[in-house]
Amino acid sequence: MSSYFTDLAQQYIDGEWRPGTGSWDIIDFNPYDGEKLASITIATVDEVDEAYRAAERAQKAWGATNAYTRRAVFEKALRIIEEREAEITEAIIAELGGTHLKAGFELHLAKEFLRESVQLALRPEGKILPSPTDGKENRLYKVPVGVVGVISPFNFPFLLSLKSVAPALALGNAVVLKPHQNTPIVGGSLVAKVFEDAGLPGGLLNVVITDIAEIGDAFIEHPVPKVISFTGSDKVGRHVATVCAANFKRSVLELGGNSALVVLDDADLDYAVDAAVFSRYVHQGQVCMAANRILVDRSIEAEFTEKFVAKVRKLKVGDPSDPQTIIGPVINSSQADAISGAVDQAIAEGATALVHGTTTDNLVEPSVLTDVPADSALLRQEIFGPVAFLIPFDGEEEAVRIANDTPYGLSGAVHTGDIERGVNFAKQIDTGMFHVNDGTVHDEPLVPFGGEKHSGIGRLNGETAVDSFTTQKWISVQHGRSFFPF
Repeated sequence: MSSYFTDLAQQYIDGEWRPGTGSWDIIDFNPYDGEKLASITIATVDEVDEAYRAAERAQKAWGATNAYTRRAVFEKALRIIEEREAEITEAIIAELGGTHLKAGFELHLAKEFLRESVQLALRPEGKILPSPTDGKENRLYKVPVGVVGVISPFNFPFLLSLKSVAPALALGNAVVLKPHQNTPIVGGSLVAKVFEDAGLPGGLLNVVITDIAEIGDAFIEHPVPKVISFTGSDKVGRHVATVCAANFKRSVLELGGNSALVVLDDADLDYAVDAAVFSRYVHQGQVCMAANRILVDRSIEAEFTEKFVAKVRKLKVGDPSDPQTIIGPVINSSQADAISGAVDQAIAEGATALVHGTTTDNLVEPSVLTDVPADSALLRQEIFGPVAFLIPFDGEEEAVRIANDTPYGLSGAVHTGDIERGVNFAKQIDTGMFHVNDGTVHDEPLVPFGGEKHSGIGRLNGETAVDSFTTQKWISVQHGRSFFPF
């Protein structure tokens, strides 16, 4: 077992590793075999306050630091991740139940985002704007917001913590990070350790491992943070947004999805099958961009279905530490029960199970369902697990209607032999992201990432990260004298 689970099972506040002072512990389990990885005494409201106050104290000097100096920390952090890739992979497999394939995917993206953060430190640019007043010079500065609170999820915790933490720090802010209770090390302590070893001054990044049962809304209500970046479910996201608005804070919300992968009648079927299977079953389907719904033109439905089902049946389910495993465990038993319950509900409503996977502890085998009633609530919600719904359609107009028939709008894909037909189709789908002749699961450092409808508010990555973690300040200079009417 990685030493991370013994060495990093603590809070990280004001540059110090220390136990929490709560009255109970978060127990960190391996979701595959149930092994106890760590026991972490939770942080209290007082420690959340200490973390935010430490961040507030440290940020002033950091925000005034030369951007080239800040950049050096991120360059070193990138080298550290590259040097420790084998250890971090081991931790991802143990804590998340992620496969080798998934761990490699997550680490590749994490490194790409850190590389972008190196440049992000130099990205904010000021402006001089014209004035109708003679002799007036209007200077517009982009300045750090100050302190950012980050709440990260369990599915890609290392990457999705870094996606907010790194740009926020690079842009001159301080950060308090609250990782998900099921991934406190990979999503929290490990991120802090990387930056500590990279030379980030103490207090700029703090990690509090806790639970809302202990702290309530203290993390998002606290007066210090000006922005809360949350990745998770739309239900919790709605609450975060409400509390932020009531406390005059900005929220950046990256929430759930119910993406459709659409196969038109002129698609390359073998390629579409490969894209669809990956888009639905990568990391056991625990991906916000996953293709919950596979929409197939009725003229090719039979052939596509046969190929899709055959490929799904070959997916190896089991121990995530086995390099051959594609489907490992879901994160916990409540997730496993919810996924199994969704399959049972669909069948009870009249759906046909072309593949009906069994559930053993947290191992949920893939399922493929068709004939799900068009009015089923299951078609409009996020199924965070290895369950695919195959839905036939007659013509593009119906495909557009079905794809949009969900409260979510995160990602999606369309397969066609005609690129411009695909682009025209993509324009009609109410999502923040859509891909032609590819999968639904994509994230890139420079491209705005985020959703419409219940899939979130705001964007991350590249220039949009600058917008999320800075604010604008107008400073005017009057050369000469103003005229005052009294």
